[in-house]
Amino acid sequence: MLGAIAGDIIGSRFEVIPTKSLDFQLFTDLNVFTDDTVLTVAIAHAILNRQSYERSLRYFGRRYPDAGYGGSFIKWLSGELPGPYYSFGNGSAMRVSPVGFAFSSRTQVMKEAKKTAEVSHNHPEGIKGAQAIALGVYLAKRGYSKKQIREELVREFDYDLERNLRDIRPGYQFDVTCQGSVPESIIAFLESDDFVSAIRNAISLGGDSDTMASMAGALAQAYYGNIPETITHQIYSRLPEEFREIVIVFEEHYL
Repeated sequence: MLGAIAGDIIGSRFEVIPTKSLDFQLFTDLNVFTDDTVLTVAIAHAILNRQSYERSLRYFGRRYPDAGYGGSFIKWLSGELPGPYYSFGNGSAMRVSPVGFAFSSRTQVMKEAKKTAEVSHNHPEGIKGAQAIALGVYLAKRGYSKKQIREELVREFDYDLERNLRDIRPGYQFDVTCQGSVPESIIAFLESDDFVSAIRNAISLGGDSDTMASMAGALAQAYYGNIPETITHQIYSRLPEEFREIVIVFEEHYL
């Protein structure tokens, strides 16, 4: 799950001013954690404590109210929207990666990913996006090749993963839907050479940079293994102590 958090923090400064370049400094004083990190930690906390996903998401979302949530999610956190609001936004996919690391069967991963999504994002595309990232993490962690991961995700979700970043990048625009950002984030991982290049690939599309880098980062961590120590140091230095503790305990259990 730290890969998702790293992607969020590295991508955070490009959300307002996107880039189409692969050549950028990973960390500056502008890099911060956002809602992607808060809600990923919430899912991990729920898994570790066998707590409901909804309860954990509401708890952490309310503790960190200024993390950059979408308008409907803010209403959901406040209780103005008491239940799911049929969203197909990529918020369901950005927070789901702990499921792919924690559960030991494909059936469990699919079931739990759906549960994490449907408390708020109960549109079929919102559920599908969460399941795709969780399953991708699960497969990558278990040693599937990129070719196999691509084939499995295409077969299960009917995403077009045969495109390449070179063709996608010029016309790609900011898109917060699952159907408009999850496949592209998966492709960013599939075309990567290592953890860092997966993050750079996702950000270079010039879209919802923190969330897309978070999704690509989760897949890359599962596939490549350890994240470079220089990056983990930067990430931990930007997290609250309670987040660091949850991440450390979660990764000790499931990585």
